[in-house]
Amino acid sequence: MDKHDVVLTVDDVAKHFPVRGQFLRRSGQVVKALDGVSFDLRKGETLGIVGESGCGKSTLARTIVGLDRPTSGSVLFRGQDVHSVKGAESRTLRRRIQIVLQDPYASLNPRRSLREILMQPYQIHPDVMPRNKRLDRVRELVELVGLNPDHMDRFPFQFSGGQRQRIGIARALALDPEVIVCDEPVSALDVSIQAQVVNLFQRLQSELGLSYVFIAHDLSVVRHISDRIGVMYLGKVAELGARGEVYDAPLHPYTSALLSAAPIPDPTLAGTRQRRLLAGDPPSPVDPPSGCRFRTRCWLAEDRCASHEPPLARVFDSSDREVACHFPLPLTAPTASR
Repeated sequence: MDKHDVVLTVDDVAKHFPVRGQFLRRSGQVVKALDGVSFDLRKGETLGIVGESGCGKSTLARTIVGLDRPTSGSVLFRGQDVHSVKGAESRTLRRRIQIVLQDPYASLNPRRSLREILMQPYQIHPDVMPRNKRLDRVRELVELVGLNPDHMDRFPFQFSGGQRQRIGIARALALDPEVIVCDEPVSALDVSIQAQVVNLFQRLQSELGLSYVFIAHDLSVVRHISDRIGVMYLGKVAELGARGEVYDAPLHPYTSALLSAAPIPDPTLAGTRQRRLLAGDPPSPVDPPSGCRFRTRCWLAEDRCASHEPPLARVFDSSDREVACHFPLPLTAPTASR
């Protein structure tokens, strides 16, 4: 991978939250929402992040954009630490990384019109756009995401869920970012609207050269939009690789189980697929298992899995395929990405 193509580097990021007991006092325990997450994001690439609820996906999104400060590790945008820069430099840097949130209604101020919502980024960053050009730019953003400029005086409750999400996307685009973190951006939408919004993300990426970190539960949506896939389990990355490699030949047992649970629209293929049913519930992030965190549910686990934590390591020298497992599923050669 050409280092010049890397726009975002997440380097061994951990985020721990204190557990509070009676009278809001700290109990001494921590929730390890993230515990050593690392990956690179390339220019113009979409990195999909999947995993069970509670694995740390949304915490990762908030940490990347600077809403949460990591307990350890760093988030670098073109070599600059997102969390260490201050003042004007911080304001300039944060323009380059924006976020689209899951619930388009909760993320919009119900008392502001569409015009006011899209004007706000320029009020916070007045040096980005001259005052006399802001309204024209807002109109451009509205048209860019497929909304009617004649509706700019409407309020969020007067738009549908899909339209509200388009407003959220337009707001994220206002400051001309290079990276957009999409935290479950289509999970609250109807299936037909999901397809429209995903197609909008792809069109904007093609036209503007954007890079996405795309977090979602729907594995089919992630496969459709992503170039690479990162699979998370209990605060760590279990597997990372090109879309076709991960989906067609998963190496980590958890990835295999996760993909086997996804519905297939073809009943013939669905009847022939082998399901991997995992025993028990995910362990608590307050007290994760020693060694490999997946070992308590893994059918391949041995004594070594309890005593040694497997690092996220490259499988093939000629590939970017990485897996954190002592006994990965068999694969003789890299699979071509599709």
